[in-house]
Amino acid sequence: MDLHILEHRVRVLSLARRGLWLYTHPLLKLLFLPQRCRCKFFSLTETPEDYTIMLDEEGFKELPPSEFMQVADSTWLVLSVVSNGRAPSGCQATGVTKIARSVIAPLAEHHVSVLMLSTYQTDFILVRERDLPVVIHTLAGEFDIYKEESGECVPVTCDDVSNGFLKPKPAASPTLHPVQSPQTRFCVLTVAPDTLPAIATMLIDVLFYSHSPPREAGAGSQDLDSITFFAFSLIEGYISIVMDAETQKRFPSDLLLTSSTGELWRMVRIGGQPLGFDECGIVAQIAEPLAAADISAYYISTFNFDHALVPEDGIAEVIQLLQQRQESGR
Repeated sequence: MDLHILEHRVRVLSLARRGLWLYTHPLLKLLFLPQRCRCKFFSLTETPEDYTIMLDEEGFKELPPSEFMQVADSTWLVLSVVSNGRAPSGCQATGVTKIARSVIAPLAEHHVSVLMLSTYQTDFILVRERDLPVVIHTLAGEFDIYKEESGECVPVTCDDVSNGFLKPKPAASPTLHPVQSPQTRFCVLTVAPDTLPAIATMLIDVLFYSHSPPREAGAGSQDLDSITFFAFSLIEGYISIVMDAETQKRFPSDLLLTSSTGELWRMVRIGGQPLGFDECGIVAQIAEPLAAADISAYYISTFNFDHALVPEDGIAEVIQLLQQRQESGR
């Protein structure tokens, strides 16, 4: 397998729900007119606490600073695992579990913090730009590594980054965070870019007007019967949407594309209190046991919490696996 370091340099930020009105115009531009701002990597995830936005530098220029926006201090690079020289296409049935052992676990062992963004088409691993030398040295034995430059794939070796490489400090034992599983059922969908205008009105209504009351950032400590969660990404022309099954009913069914099985997904939400960007092993905490059990999953990191989506019929097994991991880690 190959590991590609994509050209995107991504900023990660939190937008307070009460400040959404200030960003309506730039977000509409990013959602529906990306060519006007040359943004090629854009992801927006609504949670009960806030909106998490991941976007490249061109997109970031569109967002005015304000008291409602909190920006992570690091710039993140985007990694993608490519099989047989071709980027994956179509719905990825196993999601993040495919790369848990080969990418996520080794990086956690070398004290590299990662963010994950699973989409309908593929999975993206985000690492901080300053950690790139450690990433390359850690994964070079498992992957042929390439860096995309001006549309070309250039091979990368350990020698290319040796000047910036510092042997990582031994990682402390990762904190085993509590997990919750709300009863909400989710769909993972895509839509053809040329049909996006046909659902624009509904998307605007869902994102900007269908709001539940804001919760405090520490609300993850509560038991959740249901959860507000909506994710939209537009990355290099490919659209991916995660929405709950009730929200899906509001959209024209003939325009939303899903897997042939049309299966529904349940969420595992990680973190009793907001997670920190410096903490390592959070993704591995979920991905490793699911990979060992060959359970498919999508994984979406947000500014405060992490979220894994697993097939609805497997949620009981997943909760049992994670509870066993919690107990064995005590």
